[in-house]
Amino acid sequence: MGGDRGPAAVVAGLGLSAAKNPDVAFILHGNAAELAPLIARHAGLADRVTVVHADRVVEMTDKPSQVMRHGEGTSMWAAIDSVKSGQAQAAVSCGNTGALMAVAMIRLRKVAGVNRPAIACLWPSRNPGGFNVMLDVGAGIEAEAEDLLQFATMGAAYARIGLALSRPRIGLLNVGTEEHKGRAELKQAHDRMTEAAEAGGFDFVGFVEGGDIPSDRVDVIVTDGFTGNIALKTGEGTAKLISELLREAFGAGLLSKFAALLALNSLKRLQKRIDPRRVNGGVFLGLNGTVVKSHGSADDTGVAAAIGLAIQLARTGFVERLAARVASTGRKPMATAETALVAMGDRHQS
Repeated sequence: MGGDRGPAAVVAGLGLSAAKNPDVAFILHGNAAELAPLIARHAGLADRVTVVHADRVVEMTDKPSQVMRHGEGTSMWAAIDSVKSGQAQAAVSCGNTGALMAVAMIRLRKVAGVNRPAIACLWPSRNPGGFNVMLDVGAGIEAEAEDLLQFATMGAAYARIGLALSRPRIGLLNVGTEEHKGRAELKQAHDRMTEAAEAGGFDFVGFVEGGDIPSDRVDVIVTDGFTGNIALKTGEGTAKLISELLREAFGAGLLSKFAALLALNSLKRLQKRIDPRRVNGGVFLGLNGTVVKSHGSADDTGVAAAIGLAIQLARTGFVERLAARVASTGRKPMATAETALVAMGDRHQS
């Protein structure tokens, strides 16, 4: 109910996902009176969807701390609780990111050994599989060396399960590749990742720069949530700009339109490759449950992509496998007060 496009886009994306996954059932949380006619527009969807009525909605302007205290009864809270109770194997939301992380943390709790959860996204790349993983892209703002090391462990597990990479290559995002560059916590994280690579089941390639994010040099890019979120939205904006400029260029005149017709198949392949909607969905890593955050502005294609990602993770038992991998590192979580987590969420509004 909380996305920018309202429940119509969510239900339309649900319809696309249901058509591709005939063996999956869905629980839809929100205003039942508003959802019923939207579901009825899609043939056969009513038989696959259980609607759980929720009177209240978490708005994009709500502070995470307020939602944690007063969010019970909202559609977001109910969706997370369905995962906690085992009714659902994964939750997908287009709503307030900070509030979703706060509710997920308080209801699902962190995996033992994880100090700070992270949001991981897939980034189109030159790798054979077509994507790289980047985290954190917005769960928090800051990250200490220990947090970045845990991000590397969780990101490697995600790449191993989601991208079928037996030994992912990890890169630590920095302003240069030289070991003497960067903030103190980055240098400490660099040394820690070098030491932990063998036990973590990954290869550490060292520092990487922004230009390496879509390259075939790495499989997983580790950074703090502030930097990662800016990089993600810059990349999406650039992809959108390229698409618009190509459309303008090939529609400028008769010859341009003819050239576009000749190159139609190539242009369609390019559009699909850089379309951010097809990789929509950030995964909350480090929680006792699968939660996928869709962009608030996602249309039906984007929502279907986020749901598809949630289905894939649920089928592979991702949370259990991630917990086992984190436990195998033998890292102990640093003490963190819940009030600090609330403050972290309040600073993050996207």
